[in-house]
Amino acid sequence: MKKVNIVFMGTPDFAVATLKTLVDNNYNIAGVITAPDRPAGRGQKLNQSAVKKYALEQDLKVLQPTNLKDENFLNELKSLKANLQIIVAFRMLPKQVWQMPEHGTFNLHASLLPHYRGAAPINWALINGETKTGITTFFIDEKIDTGEIIMQEELDIAPNENAGNLHDRLMIEGSKLVLKTVKAIEEDTISTYTQPKVENIRTAYKIHKHTCKVDWSQSIDIIHNKIRGLSPYPAAWSELYIDEVVLAVKIYEVTKITETHNLKTGTIISDKNSAKVAVKGGYIEIHVLQLPGKKKMNVKSLLNGFSFTENSKMR
Repeated sequence: MKKVNIVFMGTPDFAVATLKTLVDNNYNIAGVITAPDRPAGRGQKLNQSAVKKYALEQDLKVLQPTNLKDENFLNELKSLKANLQIIVAFRMLPKQVWQMPEHGTFNLHASLLPHYRGAAPINWALINGETKTGITTFFIDEKIDTGEIIMQEELDIAPNENAGNLHDRLMIEGSKLVLKTVKAIEEDTISTYTQPKVENIRTAYKIHKHTCKVDWSQSIDIIHNKIRGLSPYPAAWSELYIDEVVLAVKIYEVTKITETHNLKTGTIISDKNSAKVAVKGGYIEIHVLQLPGKKKMNVKSLLNGFSFTENSKMR
Protein backbone atom coordinates (compact mmCIF):
# COMPACT_ATOMS: atom_id res chain seq x y z
CA MET A 1 0.00 0.00 0.00
CA LYS A 2 1.35 3.41 -1.00
CA LYS A 3 1.39 6.14 1.63
CA VAL A 4 0.04 9.40 0.26
CA ASN A 5 1.11 12.85 1.35
CA ILE A 6 -1.41 15.29 -0.11
CA VAL A 7 -1.40 18.91 -1.20
CA PHE A 8 -4.98 20.11 -1.68
CA MET A 9 -5.89 23.04 -3.96
CA GLY A 10 -9.31 24.67 -3.96
CA THR A 11 -11.20 27.84 -3.12
CA PRO A 12 -15.04 27.79 -2.75
CA ASP A 13 -17.48 25.83 -0.57
CA PHE A 14 -17.65 23.11 -3.21
CA ALA A 15 -14.00 22.28 -2.43
CA VAL A 16 -14.42 22.33 1.36
CA ALA A 17 -16.54 19.16 1.40
CA THR A 18 -13.72 17.19 -0.26
CA LEU A 19 -11.00 18.61 1.99
CA LYS A 20 -13.14 17.81 5.05
CA THR A 21 -13.69 14.23 3.82
CA LEU A 22 -9.91 13.75 3.44
CA VAL A 23 -9.28 15.18 6.94
CA ASP A 24 -12.07 13.07 8.47
CA ASN A 25 -10.51 9.97 6.90
CA ASN A 26 -7.14 10.80 8.51
CA TYR A 27 -5.22 11.58 5.33
CA ASN A 28 -2.08 13.63 5.78
CA ILE A 29 -2.63 17.08 4.25
CA ALA A 30 0.84 18.57 3.83
CA GLY A 31 -0.54 21.90 2.65
CA VAL A 32 -3.55 23.71 1.26
CA ILE A 33 -3.30 26.10 -1.69
CA THR A 34 -6.13 28.59 -2.11
CA ALA A 35 -6.88 31.98 -3.67
CA PRO A 36 -5.52 35.16 -2.05
CA ASP A 37 -7.88 37.05 0.28
CA ARG A 38 -10.04 39.49 -1.69
CA PRO A 39 -11.82 42.73 -0.73
CA ALA A 40 -15.58 42.20 -0.46
CA GLY A 41 -18.69 44.07 0.66
CA ARG A 42 -19.23 47.76 1.25
CA GLY A 43 -16.27 48.13 3.58
CA GLN A 44 -14.04 46.20 1.13
CA LYS A 45 -12.73 44.09 4.02
CA LEU A 46 -10.43 41.26 3.01
CA ASN A 47 -12.44 38.09 2.68
CA GLN A 48 -10.89 34.64 3.15
CA SER A 49 -11.89 31.78 0.84
CA ALA A 50 -14.14 29.04 2.25
CA VAL A 51 -11.22 26.59 1.90
CA LYS A 52 -8.84 28.88 3.83
CA LYS A 53 -11.33 29.29 6.69
CA TYR A 54 -11.74 25.52 7.03
CA ALA A 55 -7.99 24.84 6.65
CA LEU A 56 -7.13 27.31 9.43
CA GLU A 57 -9.74 25.70 11.73
CA GLN A 58 -7.92 22.39 11.16
CA ASP A 59 -4.44 23.96 11.69
CA LEU A 60 -3.39 23.06 8.15
CA LYS A 61 -0.60 24.93 6.38
CA VAL A 62 -2.08 27.44 3.90
CA LEU A 63 -0.36 29.00 0.87
CA GLN A 64 -2.03 31.77 -1.17
CA PRO A 65 0.11 32.47 -4.22
CA THR A 66 -0.85 35.21 -6.67
CA ASN A 67 1.45 33.69 -9.30
CA LEU A 68 1.66 29.89 -9.56
CA LYS A 69 4.92 30.14 -11.54
CA ASP A 70 6.67 32.26 -8.89
CA GLU A 71 9.95 30.63 -7.85
CA ASN A 72 9.40 31.21 -4.13
CA PHE A 73 5.99 29.52 -4.31
CA LEU A 74 7.38 26.57 -6.34
CA ASN A 75 10.18 26.09 -3.80
CA GLU A 76 7.71 26.21 -0.92
CA LEU A 77 5.45 23.71 -2.71
CA LYS A 78 8.43 21.35 -3.23
CA SER A 79 9.35 21.64 0.44
CA LEU A 80 5.96 20.17 1.40
CA LYS A 81 7.16 16.85 -0.11
CA ALA A 82 3.69 15.89 -1.34
CA ASN A 83 3.43 12.83 -3.58
CA LEU A 84 -0.19 13.56 -4.65
CA GLN A 85 -2.02 16.77 -5.46
CA ILE A 86 -5.82 17.04 -5.46
CA ILE A 87 -7.58 19.93 -7.17
CA VAL A 88 -11.22 20.93 -6.61
CA ALA A 89 -12.56 24.22 -8.06
CA PHE A 90 -9.23 26.00 -8.31
CA ARG A 91 -7.57 27.48 -11.39
CA MET A 92 -5.47 26.28 -14.30
CA LEU A 93 -2.09 24.98 -13.12
CA PRO A 94 1.25 25.44 -14.87
CA LYS A 95 3.04 22.25 -15.91
CA GLN A 96 5.76 22.63 -13.27
CA VAL A 97 3.06 22.45 -10.58
CA TRP A 98 0.92 19.55 -11.83
CA GLN A 99 3.96 17.45 -12.81
CA MET A 100 5.59 17.82 -9.41
CA PRO A 101 4.18 14.92 -7.31
CA GLU A 102 5.16 11.28 -7.85
CA HIS A 103 1.56 10.01 -8.00
CA GLY A 104 0.34 12.89 -10.15
CA THR A 105 -2.24 15.64 -9.80
CA PHE A 106 -5.91 14.86 -10.19
CA ASN A 107 -8.95 17.08 -10.43
CA LEU A 108 -12.61 16.69 -9.46
CA HIS A 109 -14.95 18.11 -12.10
CA ALA A 110 -18.73 18.48 -11.74
CA SER A 111 -19.77 16.90 -15.04
CA LEU A 112 -19.49 13.70 -17.02
CA LEU A 113 -16.44 14.61 -19.07
CA PRO A 114 -15.82 15.22 -21.92
CA HIS A 115 -19.10 17.18 -21.81
CA TYR A 116 -19.23 20.46 -19.91
CA ARG A 117 -15.54 21.24 -19.70
CA GLY A 118 -15.06 24.70 -18.27
CA ALA A 119 -15.96 27.01 -15.41
CA ALA A 120 -19.72 26.49 -14.95
CA PRO A 121 -20.69 22.83 -15.59
CA ILE A 122 -23.54 22.75 -13.05
CA ASN A 123 -25.26 25.84 -14.45
CA TRP A 124 -24.93 24.80 -18.09
CA ALA A 125 -26.22 21.25 -17.55
CA LEU A 126 -29.44 22.73 -16.15
CA ILE A 127 -29.68 25.59 -18.66
CA ASN A 128 -29.43 23.02 -21.45
CA GLY A 129 -32.18 20.90 -19.91
CA GLU A 130 -30.04 17.82 -19.20
CA THR A 131 -31.72 15.02 -17.25
CA LYS A 132 -28.40 13.48 -16.16
CA THR A 133 -25.03 14.84 -15.06
CA GLY A 134 -22.27 13.55 -12.82
CA ILE A 135 -18.78 13.91 -11.47
CA THR A 136 -15.38 12.94 -12.84
CA THR A 137 -11.92 12.55 -11.39
CA PHE A 138 -9.12 12.87 -13.94
CA PHE A 139 -5.38 13.47 -14.11
CA ILE A 140 -4.49 17.00 -15.16
CA ASP A 141 -2.68 17.69 -18.43
CA GLU A 142 -1.81 20.81 -20.48
CA LYS A 143 -5.38 21.72 -21.46
CA ILE A 144 -8.52 22.49 -19.46
CA ASP A 145 -10.43 19.39 -18.29
CA THR A 146 -9.01 17.10 -20.99
CA GLY A 147 -6.85 14.66 -19.00
CA GLU A 148 -7.16 10.89 -18.57
CA ILE A 149 -10.34 9.92 -16.71
CA ILE A 150 -9.89 7.96 -13.47
CA MET A 151 -13.49 7.56 -12.23
CA GLN A 152 -16.98 8.84 -13.05
CA GLU A 153 -20.35 8.69 -11.38
CA GLU A 154 -23.70 9.59 -12.95
CA LEU A 155 -26.53 11.46 -11.20
CA ASP A 156 -30.11 12.10 -12.30
CA ILE A 157 -31.33 15.70 -12.43
CA ALA A 158 -34.85 16.33 -11.07
CA PRO A 159 -37.17 18.27 -13.43
CA ASN A 160 -37.41 21.35 -11.16
CA GLU A 161 -33.98 21.13 -9.52
CA ASN A 162 -32.00 24.37 -9.42
CA ALA A 163 -28.27 25.02 -9.54
CA GLY A 164 -28.00 25.42 -5.76
CA ASN A 165 -29.53 22.01 -5.00
CA LEU A 166 -27.56 20.26 -7.73
CA HIS A 167 -24.34 21.95 -6.55
CA ASP A 168 -24.87 20.55 -3.04
CA ARG A 169 -25.58 17.02 -4.27
CA LEU A 170 -22.56 17.00 -6.60
CA MET A 171 -20.38 18.45 -3.83
CA ILE A 172 -21.21 15.53 -1.50
CA GLU A 173 -20.97 12.83 -4.18
CA GLY A 174 -17.78 14.44 -5.48
CA SER A 175 -16.09 14.22 -2.08
CA LYS A 176 -16.92 10.48 -1.98
CA LEU A 177 -15.50 9.96 -5.47
CA VAL A 178 -12.27 11.74 -4.52
CA LEU A 179 -11.95 9.43 -1.50
CA LYS A 180 -12.47 6.39 -3.75
CA THR A 181 -9.86 7.73 -6.18
CA VAL A 182 -7.29 8.29 -3.43
CA LYS A 183 -7.85 4.76 -2.11
CA ALA A 184 -7.30 3.32 -5.61
CA ILE A 185 -4.02 5.30 -5.88
CA GLU A 186 -2.93 4.00 -2.45
CA GLU A 187 -3.77 0.42 -3.36
CA ASP A 188 -2.24 0.75 -6.86
CA THR A 189 -5.50 -0.45 -8.44
CA ILE A 190 -6.01 2.67 -10.51
CA SER A 191 -6.69 2.49 -14.22
CA THR A 192 -7.36 5.46 -16.49
CA TYR A 193 -8.74 5.99 -19.97
CA THR A 194 -8.55 8.73 -22.55
CA GLN A 195 -11.58 10.98 -22.81
CA PRO A 196 -13.72 9.81 -25.74
CA LYS A 197 -13.93 11.98 -28.84
CA VAL A 198 -17.49 13.26 -29.00
CA GLU A 199 -19.28 15.17 -31.73
CA ASN A 200 -21.26 18.25 -30.67
CA ILE A 201 -19.47 18.48 -27.35
CA ARG A 202 -21.37 20.62 -24.83
CA THR A 203 -19.24 23.23 -23.09
CA ALA A 204 -19.49 25.09 -19.78
CA TYR A 205 -17.85 28.43 -20.42
CA LYS A 206 -17.87 31.18 -17.80
CA ILE A 207 -21.21 32.88 -17.25
CA HIS A 208 -21.44 36.65 -17.80
CA LYS A 209 -24.20 39.15 -17.05
CA HIS A 210 -25.52 39.10 -20.63
CA THR A 211 -25.80 35.27 -20.42
CA CYS A 212 -28.21 35.66 -17.51
CA LYS A 213 -30.79 37.90 -19.22
CA VAL A 214 -34.07 36.11 -19.89
CA ASP A 215 -35.27 36.18 -23.49
CA TRP A 216 -39.05 35.95 -23.09
CA SER A 217 -39.49 35.18 -26.80
CA GLN A 218 -37.94 31.74 -26.27
CA SER A 219 -39.94 28.60 -25.51
CA ILE A 220 -41.39 27.97 -22.05
CA ASP A 221 -38.91 25.10 -21.39
CA ILE A 222 -35.85 27.13 -22.38
CA ILE A 223 -36.89 30.00 -20.08
CA HIS A 224 -37.70 27.65 -17.18
CA ASN A 225 -34.36 25.83 -17.54
CA LYS A 226 -32.41 29.08 -17.71
CA ILE A 227 -33.94 30.47 -14.52
CA ARG A 228 -33.39 27.27 -12.49
CA GLY A 229 -29.93 26.84 -13.99
CA LEU A 230 -28.87 30.26 -12.69
CA SER A 231 -30.54 30.05 -9.27
CA PRO A 232 -29.48 31.07 -6.69
CA TYR A 233 -26.28 32.37 -8.27
CA PRO A 234 -25.62 34.38 -10.37
CA ALA A 235 -29.44 34.58 -10.95
CA ALA A 236 -31.41 35.19 -14.14
CA TRP A 237 -32.58 38.76 -14.67
CA SER A 238 -35.06 40.67 -16.76
CA GLU A 239 -36.18 44.22 -17.46
CA LEU A 240 -39.54 44.87 -15.83
CA TYR A 241 -41.49 47.68 -17.48
CA ILE A 242 -44.11 49.36 -15.28
CA ASP A 243 -45.55 52.20 -17.35
CA GLU A 244 -42.57 54.56 -17.85
CA VAL A 245 -40.34 52.88 -15.23
CA VAL A 246 -37.81 50.16 -16.14
CA LEU A 247 -36.46 47.96 -13.33
CA ALA A 248 -33.77 45.25 -13.60
CA VAL A 249 -35.19 42.38 -11.53
CA LYS A 250 -33.58 39.08 -10.57
CA ILE A 251 -35.73 35.96 -10.81
CA TYR A 252 -34.96 32.97 -8.58
CA GLU A 253 -37.87 30.59 -8.53
CA VAL A 254 -40.58 29.87 -11.10
CA THR A 255 -42.91 27.17 -12.33
CA LYS A 256 -44.12 26.68 -15.88
CA ILE A 257 -47.80 26.48 -16.75
CA THR A 258 -48.45 24.94 -20.16
CA GLU A 259 -51.55 26.58 -21.56
CA THR A 260 -52.86 28.12 -24.77
CA HIS A 261 -53.39 31.91 -24.79
CA ASN A 262 -53.39 34.87 -27.17
CA LEU A 263 -51.42 37.29 -25.00
CA LYS A 264 -48.35 39.14 -26.17
CA THR A 265 -45.05 37.62 -24.98
CA GLY A 266 -43.89 39.27 -21.74
CA THR A 267 -47.34 40.38 -20.60
CA ILE A 268 -47.72 40.11 -16.82
CA ILE A 269 -50.92 38.74 -15.31
CA SER A 270 -51.20 39.29 -11.57
CA ASP A 271 -53.61 39.25 -8.65
CA LYS A 272 -53.06 39.74 -4.91
CA ASN A 273 -51.14 36.48 -4.53
CA SER A 274 -49.42 35.67 -7.80
CA ALA A 275 -47.73 36.96 -10.93
CA LYS A 276 -47.14 35.14 -14.19
CA VAL A 277 -45.54 36.08 -17.50
CA ALA A 278 -47.05 35.11 -20.84
CA VAL A 279 -44.64 33.14 -23.06
CA LYS A 280 -44.88 30.81 -26.05
CA GLY A 281 -46.78 27.74 -24.91
CA GLY A 282 -48.08 29.09 -21.61
CA TYR A 283 -46.95 31.09 -18.62
CA ILE A 284 -43.92 31.35 -16.36
CA GLU A 285 -45.27 31.85 -12.84
CA ILE A 286 -42.80 33.76 -10.69
CA HIS A 287 -42.49 32.72 -7.03
CA VAL A 288 -39.31 34.45 -5.82
CA LEU A 289 -37.71 37.59 -7.22
CA GLN A 290 -35.66 40.61 -6.22
CA LEU A 291 -36.26 44.26 -7.06
CA PRO A 292 -33.25 46.61 -7.37
CA GLY A 293 -31.88 47.57 -3.94
CA LYS A 294 -34.26 45.20 -2.12
CA LYS A 295 -33.95 41.75 -0.60
CA LYS A 296 -35.22 38.78 -2.55
CA MET A 297 -38.75 37.83 -1.54
CA ASN A 298 -41.65 35.66 -2.50
CA VAL A 299 -44.20 37.22 -4.82
CA LYS A 300 -47.04 37.05 -2.29
CA SER A 301 -45.04 39.17 0.17
CA LEU A 302 -43.96 41.54 -2.60
CA LEU A 303 -47.58 42.12 -3.68
CA ASN A 304 -48.52 43.33 -0.19
CA GLY A 305 -46.86 46.65 -0.96
CA PHE A 306 -46.28 46.58 -4.70
CA SER A 307 -48.57 46.22 -7.68
CA PHE A 308 -48.17 45.58 -11.38
CA THR A 309 -50.11 47.91 -13.67
CA GLU A 310 -52.23 46.79 -16.62
CA ASN A 311 -49.38 47.64 -18.98
CA SER A 312 -46.62 45.91 -16.97
CA LYS A 313 -44.42 43.58 -18.99
CA MET A 314 -41.14 41.68 -18.91
CA ARG A 315 -38.65 42.29 -21.69
